[in-house]
Formats: sequence, C-alpha cells, structure tokens
Amino acid sequence: MEVKYMEEKETRKTELKISGMSCATCAVSIENSLSHLEGVHLAKVNLGTETAIVEYEPEKVDLSGMREAVKSAGYEVINDAVTLKIGGMTCASCVRTIENSVRKLEGVADVSVNLAAEKAFITFNPKMTGVSEIKKAVEDAGYEALGVEGEDDDMEKSMREKDLKKKLNRIIIGFAVGVPMMFLPYMGIPFPVPVSYILLVISLPVFVYLSQPIFSAAYHSLINRNLSMDVMYSMGIGVAFVASILGTFQIVLSREFLFYDTAILLAAFLMMGRYLEARAKGKTSEAIKKLMGLQPKTAIVIRDGKEMELPIEDVVIGDSIVVKPGERIPVDGGVEDGESYVNEAMITGEPVPVLKKSGDDVIGGTINTNSVLKFRAAKVGKDTVLARIIKLVEEAQGSKPPVQRIADKAVVYFIPAVLGIAIFSFLGWYFIAGNTLLFSLTALISVLVIACPCALGLATPTAVTVGVGRGAELGILIKSGDALEISEKITTVIFDKTGTLTEGKPDVVNIISYGISEEELLALAAGIEKNSEHPLGKAVMKKAEEDGIKAAEVKEFNALSGKGVIGRIGEKEIVVGNRMLFKERGLKYPEEVDKDIVKLEKEGKTVIMVATDGRVSGLIAIADRIKKSAMNTVKELNRMGIKVAMITGDNRRTAEAVARQLGIDHVMAEVLPEDKSNNVKKLQAEGEIVAFVGDGINDAPALAQADVGIAVGSGTDIAMESGDIVLMKDELTDVVVGIELGRKVMARIKQNLFWAFAYNTALIPVAAGLLYPIYGITFRPEFAGLAMAMSSVTVVSFSLLLKRYVPSIKKNGGGA
Repeated sequence: MEVKYMEEKETRKTELKISGMSCATCAVSIENSLSHLEGVHLAKVNLGTETAIVEYEPEKVDLSGMREAVKSAGYEVINDAVTLKIGGMTCASCVRTIENSVRKLEGVADVSVNLAAEKAFITFNPKMTGVSEIKKAVEDAGYEALGVEGEDDDMEKSMREKDLKKKLNRIIIGFAVGVPMMFLPYMGIPFPVPVSYILLVISLPVFVYLSQPIFSAAYHSLINRNLSMDVMYSMGIGVAFVASILGTFQIVLSREFLFYDTAILLAAFLMMGRYLEARAKGKTSEAIKKLMGLQPKTAIVIRDGKEMELPIEDVVIGDSIVVKPGERIPVDGGVEDGESYVNEAMITGEPVPVLKKSGDDVIGGTINTNSVLKFRAAKVGKDTVLARIIKLVEEAQGSKPPVQRIADKAVVYFIPAVLGIAIFSFLGWYFIAGNTLLFSLTALISVLVIACPCALGLATPTAVTVGVGRGAELGILIKSGDALEISEKITTVIFDKTGTLTEGKPDVVNIISYGISEEELLALAAGIEKNSEHPLGKAVMKKAEEDGIKAAEVKEFNALSGKGVIGRIGEKEIVVGNRMLFKERGLKYPEEVDKDIVKLEKEGKTVIMVATDGRVSGLIAIADRIKKSAMNTVKELNRMGIKVAMITGDNRRTAEAVARQLGIDHVMAEVLPEDKSNNVKKLQAEGEIVAFVGDGINDAPALAQADVGIAVGSGTDIAMESGDIVLMKDELTDVVVGIELGRKVMARIKQNLFWAFAYNTALIPVAAGLLYPIYGITFRPEFAGLAMAMSSVTVVSFSLLLKRYVPSIKKNGGGA
C-alpha cells in the first residue's frame, strides 16, 4: 500500500495485517490499544480483511510501537521477514551503520545484522516497504547487498571468491613492494635523485591500489555520520603517506618523515587480517551450508502412471514419489509401498539408519539406503522439516544474546575514545613532553591503526553462529541467543513424566474386577475410552483389541482433562478415571479396594478406577516403561550442579516410585495440565532459573513459562513451535548436551570478549608510548597494524574451536 503524506497534519497512513481476531470485540480491543498510543490520530480495524488502517505521526510513534500495542491487546501483527546477504562489512561499526540505515526505512519493524555470518535479518511491513528498498538502503550505506538467502547463491559465492582474490592480490603486491622499501634507504645504491623521490614513485600507485577500498569505506561511513574502523585506519595510513610526501619535498617536515613503507605495510597487514578473517568467517556458517546442501534439486514423481523427473519446486502435496537406493528423499511424506532403511543422521544426529515401511513418515533430505520406497508427499517447500530447521538455525544465528549489549555499548564509545587518545598522545609527547615531531607522529599513527573494534564486534556473533550450527549437527536446535545465555544459568530442570521420562507407550499390566468378570470390566472401560486421545485410554483400547474384546457402545461421552472420562452404556453411568475424579463425584470405595490401589501404586503403576452407577467395578493398572537414557540424564544433570524435578498428573505414590528409580528428589504429582505452568512460576518465584522438558503436546504453557523450554519431539511441528531448544531425536541425554553446549558457547563468548577488551586495553597505551619513559619501548606502526589484524583473526579462530565440541556425556558413553 502506498504511504500517503498529509502535509497539514504531518501524518502518515499505514495498513497492518493482524492475526488472532475472531469477533467484533477483538477489533474494538485493537482499535483502543492503538488509539492510546501517542501520535496515533486514527485506528480503524477491518475484521473481514483482518487489517488495521492507522493514521499516525512518524515523529512520535513507529511500526514497532504499533506492533507492541497490538501484541499487548493479545493479537499479532503479521510482517514479512527476509535474510539478506551482505558484502563489505569489516567491523562492529559496519553492523551499526547498516542497522541504522535500514531502520530508517518506514515499515521496518526490526533489523539484526550478524557480522560473522555476513547477513541481515529484517522484519518489515510489506505494505510500507519491500526487499528492493532494503537492498538500496544497504547499498546507500556503502555495502553490497548480495541477494536474499536461498536465492542467487552461486552469484554470492562467485562474488565472495572474487573479493577474496582481490584481497590476496593486494596482500601479495603490498608485501612485495613494502618489504624491499623498508631496506632500500640502507642499501647504499647510488641514485641520481634523492631516495625519497624513488620511494614516492614506487609507492604512489601501490598505495592507491591498496588503500582504495579502505578510503572508500571510510567515505561512506562519514557520509552516513558514522565513525568506523575504516575511518580510523584511513586517518592512520593517510597521515603516514601525507607526512611522507611533505617530508619528500621538505614542506614543513624534513626527510626524516618518510613513512612510505609504513603506509604500504599497514594497508597490506589490514588486507591480510581481513582476508584471513573472511576465510575464517566463511567457516562459521558451514553448518547451515551443509543443511542447505541436503535439499535435493529434483524428485521422481508418478503422474498419469508415468515416472518423470521434476524440479523440486514443482512437487505438490499429494504427489506420489519414488526414491531409489542411495538417493535423498526430496520432501516430507508417508510411505505407501516398499521397505527400506533410511539414514536420518543429517536431521536427527542419530547415526543408525531407521527402518521405514508402509505407514511410516519420511523426512526430506534424508538418504534412502538399500531399497526402493514409494511415498506420498505431505509437506513441500518451506513447510518441510528440513526447510524449517534451516529457518530456525538462521534466525538463531542472527539473534543477539543479551551479553552482546556489552560489546555494542563499548563500540559506540570506542572509536571516539581512541581518536581522543591518539590526538592526546600526539599533543602530549610533542607539546608537553617536548619530544620530537617524528616520535609524536609515530605514536599518533600507531594508536590509530592498533585499535580494533572488529574483535569486539566478532566476539559474540561468531561464537553464536558456530555454536548454533554445531547444535544443529548434533540434532539440537537452539532457537535464540537468549536461550544460549540462560542455559548457562539454569539451576533446576523439570521433566514432564509421561512421554518424556517414560516411553509414552503405556501398557495394561493388571486387571482387578469386583463383582463382574475381567472381560466385562475391560469392555466397559474400552467403550468409554474409545473416543479418548489420552495415552492411558489408548492403552486400555489396545489391551481390549489384543484380547479380542469388543468395546461396549457409548451413548454419552465427557472427557475431563487430567482426571478421566464419564459416559453412559445402556442405562448405566460409567466413570473411568483417577482418585481426583472419584473424590470430586463423591464416589466411595471399600478398604480392600484402597489396599489394592496402594499396592499397585507403590509398584510405580498408574491405576485407572472403573465405577458402574456409583459403585467401583474394578481397577486397571497401567505401566509406562522408563526410557533407558533417563537415569543417566538425571545423573549427569546432578553432576553439573543442576537440581532435577519431575511433574505429572499421576498420583503421588506412582510418581514417587518412578522418581526413586531415577534418583529424582523433587516430585510434583497430581498436577493438572493447565497447572503445570503455575508450578514453574512457583519455582521461579523462589529464585530458580527453570528449564522445562516436555513434548509440547499438553505442556506448551509450561514450556513457554519456563526460562528455557526444551521440547523433546523428534522434530514434530508442536515441539518445534513450543521450545526454545528443540531436540530432534527422542533422546533424553540431549537435554544435557543442549545445556552443556549453551555453557560452552557462553564461555567462548566471554573468552572472546575478554581477549578483545584485554587486547585493546593493553596495546593502545603501549602504542601511545606509555612504556617509553620507563623501558624505552615503542610500537612501530607496521607492527601495530599486524597486531590489529591478528586480534580479530584470533577471536574468530577461538569461535571455530566450537566446531570440534563433543558432548561429555557422549565421550563417557552416555545415552541410550
């Protein structure tokens, strides 16, 4: 939609797409919320088109403010998101320049630039701006917009290779000319003209060639009112070269001031640093590139009875697809014919191939190993598990953990402070200490070129990018930088029992009847549970089918969450449920029944009680096997100093029996699904940092309430939406791996930040000449340039070590 300017009021009009509205009251609620914002003149919501037209003053309110107002009313603004590949970034100041330039666009809700991944993650209102405008804003800021992620990948690769080649050429020429120039004045070669003229002629074209990209970047930074690393470096090499020219022609300065070799070597060292950094940064995103490489380009589809090879983009839901041995499965779907082992390691991290037969689901990007499979496409394009994993990993790599704010704040003040120190060192040495102009100028140049905000800017994003990528390789999806940072502080992990600590496949193990036969009891219970989706209800149905017992016909059916089911069979009211339901309905039972219940519960079994017309007819005991990896997981968490708790809707005796087997001390039993999040809140109120581990099916509120929600779901949609950390395998030891990885990444970020701060804190004073009066130590500008170049390379290299991370629980042979 076109943004209209109302000159007399200085207002603009925009259209917001809104989700979650269901009635006219919703529209009124959103209108009220938007109208209360300062600067909003008019807010009109159309329920039919699910849009809001807002007239506002841009000086007083922006899109993010409107989005928050809609969110506070309980609804969501639907924006578009794009990941843009960026070229030409060199330091943390570049990140700020691009973010500020894009943020100025009307309609941009959020922008986050990742220096390490060289990408910008932008959320925007498509009615107000578009990708072409965003690209233009990036280019106007002096950087390259290399295209949208997932598009033009070949072009991006060739441009990056071309850029690396240019840098390498500049490095070779810089050192080939700069090093001999250092020694030329001392070689005693008789020249017909002063050697300074020879140096000028040799160095001028080389200096222009080497420094052109540095001065160009500095110019764009200055026109965007931003002090960047390139501005400082341009000042350093510019002062060195101009001083050399003045010295050559003895204008103000003498021929002592010949820094030609220094200027060239400084530019060469900067190029070398950026070349090594660009190569190292390329490796930080290898995990996401590997994931993208898993996507097949074509699929063999059966249409009109014929097999045909089609581009993957042309595959639609419902297509019948054939996959031969050794080929990748192109999209998600369900097997219709054939039987084969499929290697899912690239998605779940599980090395052992899984047998797939008719009725089983297959995931796009996995490899069919030994036989032909025919399956029906269920999810294609951006809806496949692989596409969603790639999206989640990209978003996580683009997110900034709170610790990044330290570096962001430091960078804002860093360059002005360094410029101040450089000028002060020059003035101090020359005017106060009475030192030579040559010494003072050398100190000025050294300070300008040694300071490095790049290391600060790369400290966090490189570690996050590599850490999140390594997590994806291990089958652990970390969805945000915040989750990484909080993982380090977790004090308590709460596990949901059914389906998380246990297999989630309960079986009937005991049937005790009172006054009726066991067959009749099972027929009644199966009849009532027939329409239930609860795992316990399914266990009863499974037992009835196995024993060949037909479920009784039910007239009425009422499921009570976390308690049981009530229904009518014939003229009788049948109640099937737990103690809570029986107590609620005032159903009493004899002492002998209570003794039977207690005995079964002490054995760790869940007891379902069945009553006919108010009288207990029998008990059905159900057991759910504990997962093999559960005990080892609890043990490892305790070893890490983390408390472990279990939450369940089961009665206390059964819950405590399971907890005893696992070594869990804290048990929350008889908790209804809707109350799980309240139990999380209680622990948080006591000062605990809580991680909640569940399958996301009936515990989504608890996963959301926890400081970190860990969803165990084998890549199910629900799990991927619910958790902050998603475990692709149904493997509990990955809870330990996820937390440990978070700790490793945060430790590496802190190490990087320490190195970056320590480097600048230690070397800037040395470059300024602080040690000269005591030890006579000074920094030659070219060595200062080398130190600067290597500092950012060191930080990236530290982060790359995370690629080698092997979880301790796997080293020790843990896991199932």
